[in-house]
Amino acid sequence: MTVTPPRTPRTDGPVSVPPARSAARSGETVPETAGEAGELPAASSGFLAKAALVTAALSVAGALLGLVRDQALARLFGAGSDTDAFLVAWTVPEFAATLLIEDGLAFALIPAFSMALARRSQGAPGDPVRALVAGTLPRLSLAFAAVGALLVGAAPQVVDVLAPGLPDPALAVDCTRLTATCAVSFGLAGYCSAALRAHRRYVAPAAIYVAYNVGIVTGMFVLGGRWGVRSAAAGVAVGGVLMVLVQLPSLIGQLRRGRTAGEAPVGHEEPRPLDTALLTTVLLFALCRQSQTLIERFLASQLPAGAISHLNYAQKVAQMPMILSVMVCTVTFPVVARALAEGDAERARSRVERDLALASCIVLLGTAAVVACAPQIVELLFQRGAFTARDTAATAGVMRVYALGLLGQTLVGVLVRSYFSGGRGSWYPVGAMAGGIVVTSWIGALGVGPWGVYGIAVANATGITVTALLLLAGMGPRSVPIRVRGVLGELSRPVRAALVATLAGAFAAARFADPVQGLAAGGLTVTVVFLLVGRALRAQGIVSAFRSVRSATRKLSHGRS
Repeated sequence: MTVTPPRTPRTDGPVSVPPARSAARSGETVPETAGEAGELPAASSGFLAKAALVTAALSVAGALLGLVRDQALARLFGAGSDTDAFLVAWTVPEFAATLLIEDGLAFALIPAFSMALARRSQGAPGDPVRALVAGTLPRLSLAFAAVGALLVGAAPQVVDVLAPGLPDPALAVDCTRLTATCAVSFGLAGYCSAALRAHRRYVAPAAIYVAYNVGIVTGMFVLGGRWGVRSAAAGVAVGGVLMVLVQLPSLIGQLRRGRTAGEAPVGHEEPRPLDTALLTTVLLFALCRQSQTLIERFLASQLPAGAISHLNYAQKVAQMPMILSVMVCTVTFPVVARALAEGDAERARSRVERDLALASCIVLLGTAAVVACAPQIVELLFQRGAFTARDTAATAGVMRVYALGLLGQTLVGVLVRSYFSGGRGSWYPVGAMAGGIVVTSWIGALGVGPWGVYGIAVANATGITVTALLLLAGMGPRSVPIRVRGVLGELSRPVRAALVATLAGAFAAARFADPVQGLAAGGLTVTVVFLLVGRALRAQGIVSAFRSVRSATRKLSHGRS
């Protein structure tokens, strides 16, 4: 493939051009995987589309199993004090997932592995990839084990800090000790995921939440009769182990393969540890981001029983569009990191801008559907067993408020990768996230009294939106140099389409008393109106989607003829 000539490299930011890429600077045609044929697939549009499709399919499967998990939790244990106790303990795996799988560790490891792969392709002595593993995995494993042991021992104090008003803290302590094992299992799973994605292997990393939720659901149904809600915590421990096992064979295969078949490594390279500044900043960012959940649980623990459960169910459903939209940059993040490792800032910029356009269209379509059809969604998913119509009304209202922050969540997910994709520490994202947390805390403290759980949801949506705006304002020398004004202009188009689609979808859904019919009518109306209005406004993500469908249809018709 032809590599686009980069802009003049900066000397004050994370993007630097290695000397070995002089051919790319002169505009020559350079293979994407030069020097490592047979190891990394070329990052063509077709390959990325297939990778995104596989990742999205497995992520949807994991999300659906997550809904089955939440349905089982609601049916078996309702939305009372027992479920609240488990959800406080679930804060540990939620934090671990953000720190070790989704954000923190991935932001540090994917650029590091991308740089090691680039150095290997340039003929560096020894095997830089194996040297990186030798220098990082043993130390990180010890750190994971130490944190897990600390959480087990300090479980009573952790529960006191997370939810001081909890009616049954002993149950929450038992659940916390079981979920603390994920500090080890999630850490190893996150390491495997980052290494495999840097190698452009996406199937096993995308399957981890399928394995995780299978473990939790199985634990609840097998042990629920004897252990009560503790069975869900035991399922978390089992699911974490399954997340590692599902990826281990693929990672071992990649490390054994090493260089091109038949090529013997020359020389030797010492084990390379992770950059301390990078690891510190990404973990602090992830901690700040996940602390939104801490604020919610802390404030909700002082409300009547069930408040934490209503917040949890609403958040889990409302975030599904955001999860699907972030899948786009999950697939392309290694491509951006590799482009920066090779000094191609222009290719990285173009990729990030396209990711922002597509991800915003996906999440805004989902947001419009969630806001328009919230009561029907919650009734169909949860209203059975111990989950009553009153719980449905409360959860649907909170879910609509949460949905207002989904665009901010998605923008943060896409933009923060740009700050860390160069493989160097950056304090600006930490400051931006801290600013959002201050806003969340302030609005939450003021709003929880008069508005209850709605005030907490408003605080969440406002805080994450502030963080997204701060990250956009800081783009430039600290990250991939995207064109901020152009991005904001592009974002306004799907936002307008989503507003129109939400009103039309809510009107259609309200015409039917049956939740299935209401959801079908509302969802179809939202989709059609969003696509038509977005196309009329020439939203880039929607126009590209129509173009892709048209191209696929032509290929199919030619194939039949």
